[in-house]
Amino acid sequence: MGVVCVPVEMSGKERRGAENFQRNTMPHIYLSLLLAGLCAFAHCHHTLDHKEDHDHSPLAEGDRDLPSVKIVQGNADFAFRFYHHVASETAEKNIIFSPLSISAALAILSLGAQNTTLSQLLLGLGFNQSDTSEQEIHEGFHHLLHMLNLPNAEIKLSIGNALFTNDQVKLVKKFLDDAKHFYEADVLPTNFMNPAVAESQINGYIKNKTNGKLDDVVQGLDPEAVMIIVNYIYMTAFWKNPFNYLHTSEGDFYVDEQTTVKVPMMNKDSRFETYRDNILSCEVVKLPYKGDVSAFFILPDQGKMKQVENALSKDVLLKWMKLVKPWRIELALPRFTISSNYVLQEMLRKMNITEVFTNRADLSGITGKPELKVSKAIHKAYLNVHENGTEAAATTVFESVPYSVPPEVKINHPFLMVTVHEKTSTILFIGKVKNPNET
Repeated sequence: MGVVCVPVEMSGKERRGAENFQRNTMPHIYLSLLLAGLCAFAHCHHTLDHKEDHDHSPLAEGDRDLPSVKIVQGNADFAFRFYHHVASETAEKNIIFSPLSISAALAILSLGAQNTTLSQLLLGLGFNQSDTSEQEIHEGFHHLLHMLNLPNAEIKLSIGNALFTNDQVKLVKKFLDDAKHFYEADVLPTNFMNPAVAESQINGYIKNKTNGKLDDVVQGLDPEAVMIIVNYIYMTAFWKNPFNYLHTSEGDFYVDEQTTVKVPMMNKDSRFETYRDNILSCEVVKLPYKGDVSAFFILPDQGKMKQVENALSKDVLLKWMKLVKPWRIELALPRFTISSNYVLQEMLRKMNITEVFTNRADLSGITGKPELKVSKAIHKAYLNVHENGTEAAATTVFESVPYSVPPEVKINHPFLMVTVHEKTSTILFIGKVKNPNET
């Protein structure tokens, strides 16, 4: 979850041994890339006012010159490349992560990177410096954070960053100023020489920012840590078209050909935006939340999960966003809670972000000295999806529909979920539910 870096002042004798030092005993920047992603989907008290015509363009004409547009493609590219690596490592497990949380933390780290370390970070994040400058990348993240953190009574979306810095080490002023300016990072002096106190401080911060959903994320801090970078994202969203909890009943979920589990299945006869992708053999159902966020549930046909996963990309998602249309269906969706905890080094290495984890790392923009590397990078995420959970709200979810039997979409075997902030085309969370009963 972070990078811990220990700068070392070297005497003349030590300088003569510098090559050996860098090869064998290079201090590490416990750059606690504490990528604390959290998504908590809550219930809603209002029905959806459906419209037959929808503008599926993610960005209005006047928004296309906004700074955040410069990073949309790169962020989406990073999101799906990262998913492919996660899926290849955890084929039989649930998946949930926030690509935005990971990319934002890495972007902060890049503020202190130089030379090959910098170019690897930016390319790994999906940015080509010949097309998008460093300034444009950081301005894009700055604008995106403002767009996503706008106060909105319909949705609670909070994204932020923090630098926990060694109170005995002076960091480069420009690095701190840029982190504060572009990423609005809190800078919090920390006594890493007392790891228990430092862990309590950092974990308390994360727990507070994620409404208690992520706890004890940081463990085993190195007392020589220089800095921990924390990114958090917390969302509580309300369905525009909520499920009635009275209609939830136990149903079968087919994990695989040999395994069936019982799950609480939410049921609703209503108009949902759907699309049948015959090329990829999957159903796509869009469930909008109040505000600008929607969840896309992708249900591959039996035996077609790998095919859909291999094709998953920003272009495929954009196609689905454009082609979903409102249809009356009988939707069955499991109520579930899943969480994941990832050590990121190996996955980032597969995305060609390698040097930052080695003694060749150049993070001299952080402390002014080269003896720094990332020792640990962790991401933790939590997702809860459920229907309207209060008695009072249950009285508001009834809808009038024609008395006929609509087609069914039963999400009763492994499926994918992508949560998108549509106004900015930002992917907030990506998940795969292999077994809803495994948290």
